[in-house]
Amino acid sequence: MAIKITDECINCGACEPECPNNAIYEGGVEWAISDGTSVKGAYTLMDGSSTDAATTHQPVSVDTYYITANKCTECQGFHDEPQCAAVCPVDCCVPDELYRETIEELLAKKEKLHL
Repeated sequence: MAIKITDECINCGACEPECPNNAIYEGGVEWAISDGTSVKGAYTLMDGSSTDAATTHQPVSVDTYYITANKCTECQGFHDEPQCAAVCPVDCCVPDELYRETIEELLAKKEKLHL
């Protein structure tokens, strides 16, 4: 399951540098699969659509920091717990019930992002 940032976010930015997948963006900033990963060329997103890794996508949120589920691995393969949640001063980094993934799926996503 990916992590999401709730609307209780105070925009402190503590979470962004902690993400090993560069899946956290400031509100209003476009995201790309290639940001902070080794992915180049075609990439299949979680919804089954294909994109070029360098293509920018619309922000998930414009007002607060957000996590793109396409890059979130809950820090599997890097840390024992999601680092965004560990450093969040207001506990607004929580599991995203819309994106349920097994540990094996999260580890496979990590491998795709960091060849």
